[in-house]
Amino acid sequence: MPYLALRHMRRRALQTGLTVAGVAVGVMVLIVALSLTNGFIDELVKSTLRATPMLTLQSFIAGDTLTDDPAVLAALETSNGVTAAAPFISSQALIARRASSSLGITARQGYTQVVGIDPAKETAVLDLEVLAAQAEAITQRGGIVLGASLAQQLGVMTGDEVIMRDITGATATLTVAGTFRVGNELIDAVASYMSIENLQAYLGLPGRISGYHVRLDEPTKARATGLTLADRFGLRPVSWESLFASLISQLELQKAVIGVVVFLIVLVAAFGIANVLVLTVSEKTEEIAILRALGASERQVVSVFMLEGFLLGAVGTVVGALLGVAVAAYFRFQPFPLPGDLYFITQLPVEVQAIDILWVCCVSLATSVLAGVFPARRAARLDPVEVLR
Repeated sequence: MPYLALRHMRRRALQTGLTVAGVAVGVMVLIVALSLTNGFIDELVKSTLRATPMLTLQSFIAGDTLTDDPAVLAALETSNGVTAAAPFISSQALIARRASSSLGITARQGYTQVVGIDPAKETAVLDLEVLAAQAEAITQRGGIVLGASLAQQLGVMTGDEVIMRDITGATATLTVAGTFRVGNELIDAVASYMSIENLQAYLGLPGRISGYHVRLDEPTKARATGLTLADRFGLRPVSWESLFASLISQLELQKAVIGVVVFLIVLVAAFGIANVLVLTVSEKTEEIAILRALGASERQVVSVFMLEGFLLGAVGTVVGALLGVAVAAYFRFQPFPLPGDLYFITQLPVEVQAIDILWVCCVSLATSVLAGVFPARRAARLDPVEVLR
């Protein structure tokens, strides 16, 4: 039976080659598309976690503050799954650039979520290099670090002065100590940092904090670890996953849509396999009848065409998987440049996952085998008496 299947494939070499190429292209495109999507999601999550704590513990009452207790911080730092912790205080405020008629500078304003931190402790929680580099400037009275998009919106650079005013009307003149960019506009366009002592003084809340920023061993366990710590310390946990739940859902939906759309290419290739097999059955009607007359069973005839469909799909799948991994590897070691003014990254990220390759290959093989079911059943149902008559 394998001999007959191979002979049929060799007989229609051109169609066989085109069919295999169709399956290979579909598998290759699907693997590359999923790898690019994985890379983009991974890069976005990494950049987000640079400026977003994996876990935040705060009061159950919105806007309420806590006593800055070193004993609680020490106990939190030694908890299971916790790598580092730091106290913080946060507030919302309007921030603006001062106008100057003599210099022709117009006023610009924006909104900021300002966070007061201890740079020495916060740098162990976040991976923002600017906090460590500008720690001295931040701790001095009037130093503030702005997200790059926020700074661009205000039209300010390092060393410029900005004015901040909160809902109570409290006003302060601050000096931009530096800027940071993590690639997530939800952070870059809103967040700003200053020392915890300066923000406490500005808000009139000395010795008070909003809660604790926590870095974990496993970012994916933020929700479970947060519930454990919440029971222990009586604080409300807020994981990074809950903060960006809609964004993560959109990215996962995007990956699913890409997978479905590109899968249609594999489906089209499967129709090519079915077409080849139908033509083969039509051409080999007499041969099939002779085989049946010589004693070949329906099952044996079906197995010939099912095997042919499997071989076409298997060769195309293997070739496509190898090409897909090769293209993904090329983009990984020779990244495709992206315009930095349009995207938060300057290179096209790629992340190949074995599970994606596995399910793509399984779907491709299953589709190829199913494509051979109808032609195989048609061949098996031929009546040798009628054909030979």
